[in-house]
Amino acid sequence: MFRPIQALLSTKRSNKRAITLTYDVIAVLISLYLAMSLRLSDWMFEITIRELASFAVTALVTIYTFIRLGMYRAVLRYLMLPALGNIFLAVMLSAVALSISGFFFQSFIPRSVPLIYTGLGILLLGGPRILIRTLYYHYYKRKKPNVFIYGAGATGRDLAYALIHGSEYHPVVILDDDISKVGQIISGLRVHHSSEFESLQSLYKPLKLLLAINNISKGDRLRLVDKLSDWPIAIQSVPSVEDIAAGKASSTEIRDLEIGDLLGRAPVEPDHKLMAQNITNRVVMVTGAGGSIGSELCRQILQQEPKCIVLFELNEYNLYSIDRELKKLIENTGSNCQIASVLGSVQRQNRVEKVMKKYAVETVFHAAAYKHVPLVEDNIVEGIRNNVFGTLATAEAAIHAGVKNFTLISTDKAVRPTNVMGASKRMAELVLQALADRQTETIFTMVRFGNVLGSSGSVVPLFKEQIRKGGPVTVTHPDIIRYFMLIPEAAQLVIQASAMAHNGQVFVLDMGEPVKIHDLARRMIHLMGMSEKSENEEESQEGDIEIHFTGLRPGEKLFEELLIGDNVEGSSHPKIMTAREESLSWGEMNKLLDVLDRCCHDFDVNCIKQVLLDAPTGYSPQPLNKCTLPT
Repeated sequence: MFRPIQALLSTKRSNKRAITLTYDVIAVLISLYLAMSLRLSDWMFEITIRELASFAVTALVTIYTFIRLGMYRAVLRYLMLPALGNIFLAVMLSAVALSISGFFFQSFIPRSVPLIYTGLGILLLGGPRILIRTLYYHYYKRKKPNVFIYGAGATGRDLAYALIHGSEYHPVVILDDDISKVGQIISGLRVHHSSEFESLQSLYKPLKLLLAINNISKGDRLRLVDKLSDWPIAIQSVPSVEDIAAGKASSTEIRDLEIGDLLGRAPVEPDHKLMAQNITNRVVMVTGAGGSIGSELCRQILQQEPKCIVLFELNEYNLYSIDRELKKLIENTGSNCQIASVLGSVQRQNRVEKVMKKYAVETVFHAAAYKHVPLVEDNIVEGIRNNVFGTLATAEAAIHAGVKNFTLISTDKAVRPTNVMGASKRMAELVLQALADRQTETIFTMVRFGNVLGSSGSVVPLFKEQIRKGGPVTVTHPDIIRYFMLIPEAAQLVIQASAMAHNGQVFVLDMGEPVKIHDLARRMIHLMGMSEKSENEEESQEGDIEIHFTGLRPGEKLFEELLIGDNVEGSSHPKIMTAREESLSWGEMNKLLDVLDRCCHDFDVNCIKQVLLDAPTGYSPQPLNKCTLPT
């Protein structure tokens, strides 16, 4: 039964239009003939040239109305109520045309015929269209996996409509917590209360649950996701209103849950005055612009309407990616900001200085750094060259180019570091503090924060990949904890801290409560619709994903300390604090840098570590960690 319809739907568009138009002409003529026959109770009534003229005019008016209403541009398989309304309107107009033409041509058209014709015309013109759409829908929905939609608001309605006409998923149920919406029918789907999930799941066997709620507060969304994380089903969501407005996604695009939902914390809204202070109508330069933090800084900076953003990046592909993304955002938002993309290394002071002078840079965010602890531990010389001497070269270039504000993106690992990466970032802070004492034209600021979810070095992308491959999910230690923050939130706080700065200040960001990595892994496994394998051998076959403990890596702490040091003061922003840190004069710092430079030149790792120990970094290297793990 479906083969002729499938053949019709797969033919060329021009052929479909010709077939549909031919059928409509025949259907109109048959409707007219049947209307006359029913009225006269005679199947062999006499038709004169006058009646034929009226029939021809009626058919022409009907086809012309269909064309004007776009009926031959509509796709039959997606036909819905608006198209049926157009059919009703066209037939009504043709019935009027039948009556008027009968009057002008003096043809024999009884007064009840137009009414009979109206009913027959709607049936013959609309019936096949409805039939084709119904057969197509029921044929193809069998090939699509069932899904539930959570949310009966505007987003849920749009999603249900799109999925019904799409080819990926078949929505069968809409869930909601609002009692007043229960029982409503949306696009043919009944709204059920969320408490009915278990019974509905056993009935429909859905592949996943699609979260279609964007009009609730961050706190309510976090509580909702926390509740859903206990449900044995994979959960995905539709994009936020902000992403849709910015052109980053469509309203029906389905994606994994946002990283903020996994984190379980709601960010503080930024102070827009602080966000704009060092950016609006200024030329802003971001080093490491293609990295996780650098690229998000660029996105946040663009929203504050700078004159120009200078993207400085060593990696060609990363630079290309952020350049293309920002230019697309500018096109979508109508911004007048200019983008300058520059390839280069922060270690080449002359190159950086020339770029700053060429574009008259006023504000710099220095995000370029090597941040991966084990890699820097294995490549100490390059880590020191990039993190310490790269910061020195960029800062000296900023001074010579007359930059007004220079902000270093630092890390919580700079507090009493146990690894070279953390010690190198603390040395970079000391360099800027010494430069702040040496001059006053450029304001140097340092901002420390911890791990950011979703960055290139974050555990979240790694865990997702491992879960999709069937596991195991690797966690270094069952008790390891970390402080986490969303990349957009971290970037906003960095920008605000930069605006609050006095020369040489070290700012630290309030990261909230620490997150146990083991709990984060388990949460992700459940939200992706799987279960954790039990440690009990007898029950291990019941789970899907195993969590495997690998042991702490070289230089890795079990418990990261808070970002703040020992002497902390609040600020005007609830999430930003200042730390009073020991610093060196430029003369003392310069001597240490000379020794460190010679050590790097000679590739003398022990010498480098000794300099880090002699400097007020708090560096306390640890031997290779060996932890006793559960068997």
